[in-house]
Amino acid sequence: MLTSTLELLETARRHIYAIGAFNVYNLEGVQAVVRAAEASHSPAMLQIHPSALKYGGTSLVALCLEAARTATVPIAVHLDHSTSSKAIHQALAAGMTSVMADGSHLSYPENLAFTREMTQLAHAQGAVVEAEIGRISGTEDGLSVSEKEAKMTDPVQATEFVRLTKVDALAVTIGNVHGEYKSEPRLDFDRLIRIRQNLGEGTLLVLHGASGLPASMISKSIELGVCKFNVNTEVRQAYMKMLGDDVCAAPGADLLPCMDEAIAAMQQVITEKLQLFGSQNKAHFHQGFREQTMSLPLLPLTKMDERHKGLLPSTAANYWS
Repeated sequence: MLTSTLELLETARRHIYAIGAFNVYNLEGVQAVVRAAEASHSPAMLQIHPSALKYGGTSLVALCLEAARTATVPIAVHLDHSTSSKAIHQALAAGMTSVMADGSHLSYPENLAFTREMTQLAHAQGAVVEAEIGRISGTEDGLSVSEKEAKMTDPVQATEFVRLTKVDALAVTIGNVHGEYKSEPRLDFDRLIRIRQNLGEGTLLVLHGASGLPASMISKSIELGVCKFNVNTEVRQAYMKMLGDDVCAAPGADLLPCMDEAIAAMQQVITEKLQLFGSQNKAHFHQGFREQTMSLPLLPLTKMDERHKGLLPSTAANYWS
């Protein structure tokens, strides 16, 4: 069920769990996320990185939207880490209603101007906007930020940034990194507390670099208001490892069995993350899911689509037929 990012995150924060947002690059990745979410009765998010958008184009967006629409649990589709207004325009035109305007590589005034412009554009089209202040070290899809460049989120500056840009969600930097942690993770929870106190309940908090964080840090982050975790590295690693396994690499190996095993490997990682984030068996908390399951008869999917599209948010209803 295609669902608003805003609804997913607000409901998760209210019930004290978090939404797993998983980067996808192809059909296998999309299937792994949806299957894991359905088997876990959990909401989830399909995320497309700009590098994946460049590779897969609007066809990848259409794949994610259709997978979300036909899923039996709430799924949102989101453009991740976009530093380009062109990519954001492309995503919105393709039907996405959730984007990250990432100006964290810019100076603060430039980040402010870029994010404000992209937020006005997205909000005019009914889309949700995530932004970032401070920079997360590490590497993701070819984008690297050295430890020296990394800068934690300033709680006072974050307050001004959100007030002036009107973003819906803020990705914070409190010691989290993209990719693998080179040493034991150390998150600055005192900083997170100050950010939460300064921003209040009006802004949703996001933590990138969830791959490799221990359960205790995940739980503490959720307790302090984080309601979305981004996961990429561990899922990609599971996929790449399976491609080197005998089922894929042995002489005479066939493509479909290889892809099935790759999906299963990614699905296992995703399922573990959904459990870690506390979202398993929480699909029923979400508005569209409740309305659809409590007030409607069971029908074949093709008939259900047509009859119940009015229950979806207006932005999602545009995708039907």
